[in-house]
Order: sequence, then structure tokens, then C-alpha cells
Amino acid sequence: MRKFYEIFSNEKLNPLGSKLSWSHFRELLVLKSIDEIKYYIDLSKNNSLTKRELHEKIKSNEYKRLSIKSRNKLIESNSLEVIDIIPNPILIKNNLMNNKLSEYILKKLILENLDNFLSQLGYGFTYVGSEYKIKFDERYNYIDLLLFNIEYNCYVVIELKVTEFKKEHIGQIQIYINYIEKNLKKTNQDKTIGIIICKKENKYVIEYCSDSRIIAREYKLV
Repeated sequence: MRKFYEIFSNEKLNPLGSKLSWSHFRELLVLKSIDEIKYYIDLSKNNSLTKRELHEKIKSNEYKRLSIKSRNKLIESNSLEVIDIIPNPILIKNNLMNNKLSEYILKKLILENLDNFLSQLGYGFTYVGSEYKIKFDERYNYIDLLLFNIEYNCYVVIELKVTEFKKEHIGQIQIYINYIEKNLKKTNQDKTIGIIICKKENKYVIEYCSDSRIIAREYKLV
């Protein structure tokens, strides 16, 4: 109770803390960082998380998997973009217990645990389709996963790679993003973003990618 008082007498947490149950508080009291506690309080309040769901978020270190830039935005109460809420790495349930995967198997694991995957990406993500078919002239291409984020009102193109992130992946996903922008996106919607989920991130490649709509995230099988 003393620790509860010390934490929730903080001005940033007091108004939010009153909206959670004691079961939620028991999960939060093990955390030492006020900023981390505030993050999970906001997450619980905005997404109506149960105690069990909150426990899983904390256990997966979701806050610590956010970029430093994203965490600073949260601390300073700055506006977030959809790319700010996506952690790195993204945790993917592996029912096969096999770490040597093809892109097909990786996609299968995601679709078998779709709700969990959407939750791992952040909040507001909804499923549109898998192998989403798009047409260029007389040829068809297929987007691995097409999502929509309700919170940020934008389409999200996801490409899966079981290799290290490479520069040629950028050109591929740019074409898909531009197709969605031209053919699906409505005028009242925000810009489409692309996420390349890969075995290993290459920060040097993404650093010199001039397209701010594209981000790379590693996956980790759990």
C-alpha cells in the first residue's frame, strides 16, 4: 500500500489510476519507471485491457520494445504516428516450434494467431486480407498482409521476409504502397504505411531510405 501511494500520488498518474481495478494495480506495482507505468495505464484505459491482457503486455516488455524516439514522444505528450506504436521486435507465436521458416510458414503462423499478431503490432489494427491481389496491366501481384488502422485512419501494407532486410525490399513495398494510395485510399484517410517484417533489421539500409512511409521490424518467434 505504501508503494501504491508513492506511485499513484504522482500528478501524471493520479487521474488515470482511478479508472483501473486493484488487479491492474498489482500488475503495475512491480514496475519502477513512472513513464512505463503511465504507458500501461493509458494502454489499459484506452483498450479496456483485462488484468490478464495487461499482464501479457508487461511480460512481453512492450514498452521497452518501443523505439527511444517513440518513448520520448510519450513522455513529452507529443502526437504519435502509427509507426511510433509498433514495437521492435514483433513477437509471433510459433506453434510449430521450428525456427527455420519459409515466408509461407511465417504467414501461416500469423494467420493462425491473428488476434495476437494484431495486438503485438499495437492498437487499432484490423485485418483486411492475406495475399491481397493487385493488378498491374495484365499481371497480378500479391501483398502478404493488408491491414487498416482505425486509430490512425490508414492502410498498412505488410511484407514478410525470413532473411535480413535488404535494399531491394524497399522498392517492392513502395510499389504496393503506391498502388493502395491510388486505388483504395480515400481522400479523408491518412497516408498508407509499409512494414517490412524481417529476420534481421539492417539499420543502415533504412537510414538511407528517403521514404518515411516505410519501416522495418524484426520478428521474434515465441
